[in-house]
Amino acid sequence: MQISHLLRKGAAIGVALLLSACQMAPVVMAPPQQAAPAQGASVTRAEFGAVVARMRPVATQVCRDRSPQLDCNFNVILDDRPGQPPNAFHTRDEQGRPIIAFTLALLDELRSADEVALIFGHEAAHHIADHLPRMQNQAMTGALLGGLVATLSGADQTTAQRIVNASATVGARRYSKAFELEADRIGAFIAARGGYDPLAGAALFRRIPDPGNQFLGTHPPNSERLREIERAVADMAAGRPI
Repeated sequence: MQISHLLRKGAAIGVALLLSACQMAPVVMAPPQQAAPAQGASVTRAEFGAVVARMRPVATQVCRDRSPQLDCNFNVILDDRPGQPPNAFHTRDEQGRPIIAFTLALLDELRSADEVALIFGHEAAHHIADHLPRMQNQAMTGALLGGLVATLSGADQTTAQRIVNASATVGARRYSKAFELEADRIGAFIAARGGYDPLAGAALFRRIPDPGNQFLGTHPPNSERLREIERAVADMAAGRPI
């Protein structure tokens, strides 16, 4: 049985599941310079581009201040492939450059520049807090334990792969909710630094389906995310560090 191959594959699956699932203040440093979409209207590509142009240098500076060891040159992608669900996620290319991706379907769900900025800040925060390698390490730990169980039980390769994959996913999800709340907090700070209102952006969490507190779920309940953003805004107002 090629355990090393099973472990690598399982860890990759565990992290990929989390990356694909990241869906989804009044300390405003500068006033927004573009108009927000009309109430109830979806964000257009032009409005999205305007937010990205304003937010990217802010996220880059926050990244350099907090995590100077990382590549802070964010590459933002609009995924216009048909049939993609509403989603945003962060990953890195082979050189370690951070990538933030939004799907067109997500733009259809967003109602303001503040919401775009908050999600942008959230995904940038995942990179700044170095969540990806931490998830990979947790996935590999889970895969190792699963591989040990598979070996001791004498499982065939197909069964062993299933055990390793499931164990890697459990490992990767171990701290996923804490990572999401940390990204919400730092993301609120980034959005505010960019001149947007995180509290207005958090209106998104009053509309999207609530994941609740599911066992092994990747995201906290919407109410927890709202409270985390509200706490971040209060801390910024009081001059406390984020």
